[in-house]
Amino acid sequence: MRAILTLASLLLLAPLGGCDLLGIETGTVVAAKREAEGKAIGGACRHAGRAIEDCYTLNRKADKGAVFAGWREMNDYMRENQLQEVPPALQPPGASAAAASAAGADEEAEPTPRSAKSARSTNTTKAKGT
Repeated sequence: MRAILTLASLLLLAPLGGCDLLGIETGTVVAAKREAEGKAIGGACRHAGRAIEDCYTLNRKADKGAVFAGWREMNDYMRENQLQEVPPALQPPGASAAAASAAGADEEAEPTPRSAKSARSTNTTKAKGT
C-alpha cells in the first residue's frame, strides 16, 4: 500500500517539475533578470545624463557589464534620434540635504558677476582718470 502511494505521488508531482508555478527560479532565469535590470539601470542613467562612473557608484549591487551595455545602448539610441538628456527631478534621499547645503555655500562664495559693458566703462574711466 505504501509503495502504491509513493508511486502515485511521484507520478502526480513529475509534471510539476518544470512548472514555474512553484516559484523556483533557475540560474539562467536569475542571470537573465540581473542582466535585464542592469541594462535598464544603465539606460536610465544615460537618459538622465549621468556619467557611467556615477551610475556604478549609485548602483553598487548591479552587474557592471550589464549597466555599461544598457548605458551604451541608450547612448547610441539618443545620438541616432537626437534626444536630449532629461535631468532627474528628484534627488536621492540622502543627497537632497547635502546638495542644498552645497548650493547655499556656492552662492555665498561666488560674487555676482558684472556685465561686460559696466566692466568696460569702469576700465575706460580708470584709464582716462590716470
